[in-house]
Amino acid sequence: MSFFNTASSSTAPNTSTNEKDIEVADPPTDSISCLSFSSQADYLAVGSWNNEVRIYEVGPTGQTQGKAMYTHQGPVLSVCWNKDGTKILSGGADNAARQFDVTTGQSSQVAVHDAPVKCVRWIESPQGGVLVTGSWDKTIKYWDLRAQAPVSTVQLPERCYTLDVAYPLMVVGTAERHIQIFNLTNPTTPFKTMMSPLKWQTRVVSCFPAANGFAVGSVEGRVAIQYVEDKDASNNFSFKCHRKDANPANKDQSLVYAVNDITFHPVHGTFSTCGSDGTINFWDKDARTRLKTFDPAPGPVPATGFNRTGSIFAYAVSYDWSKGHSGMTQGHPNKLMLHACKDDEVKRKPTKR
Repeated sequence: MSFFNTASSSTAPNTSTNEKDIEVADPPTDSISCLSFSSQADYLAVGSWNNEVRIYEVGPTGQTQGKAMYTHQGPVLSVCWNKDGTKILSGGADNAARQFDVTTGQSSQVAVHDAPVKCVRWIESPQGGVLVTGSWDKTIKYWDLRAQAPVSTVQLPERCYTLDVAYPLMVVGTAERHIQIFNLTNPTTPFKTMMSPLKWQTRVVSCFPAANGFAVGSVEGRVAIQYVEDKDASNNFSFKCHRKDANPANKDQSLVYAVNDITFHPVHGTFSTCGSDGTINFWDKDARTRLKTFDPAPGPVPATGFNRTGSIFAYAVSYDWSKGHSGMTQGHPNKLMLHACKDDEVKRKPTKR
């Protein structure tokens, strides 16, 4: 297990981005692609384009300590934890998923695809825990970590761009705007297949904690709230976000940015969106209202996450490759930030009678 600069990796509050948001010391040395908190303790796993997954411990006042690090043989694209917080699972451009055992400090390959592994999620079912991997090889695979071969493989209509799980719901978003909805009691056959309610490429799907629907974010600065059951269809809606007026005098022209991540608060069911414009918003889908807008970050925000209690919100500020290779300019910020959530930012608005 390689520790990274543990002598210097505790942080003091740094107010450079938002007044009270804390900057994590020793962030990855290249763009951050994904982050995930443990469901058992305040440990944060962070994947990046320099092939590393770094694990930080977050203290009660936001101070952080680098605890461990392991590597893929290509950029890391997705990271998650198992239910009991003993293993970190990650997928990467090396066509592999790896697990890191927190207790032994050992990492090992647990899954393989024919193309990069874009998404990993842990499924905790009554039958036990399973890893699901989604790849650009147009498949998702389910893995029992004790076996070398996948438990089963499901063909997708296109490359997997995003997937999320809130048992028994799993939602997969692919290229060409296909969305497949699975009931994980029958994991090999989609429960429903649909086209995205948004007109442009799907960037992220995120399941409601209640497992009765999901949010979709697209590259065109828009989010759709979508319920699974037809009886709830009247509650479906979409809204614009992560846009700027190109010319204040002409409201018809706006600069449009990708919605990079959507994360739901584990207690209140409110959610965050972040974008290539460097902004983050908190939303209440039931009241259809915005709860908070962060001050703009000095670069795109590619990934976000709440800790298990919803008291800490982590976000990355780094280049998200939305402008290709030419957009990677010298001196681009690469930061990992922690925000202490206040109740009025994340609690639902009371319903109007």
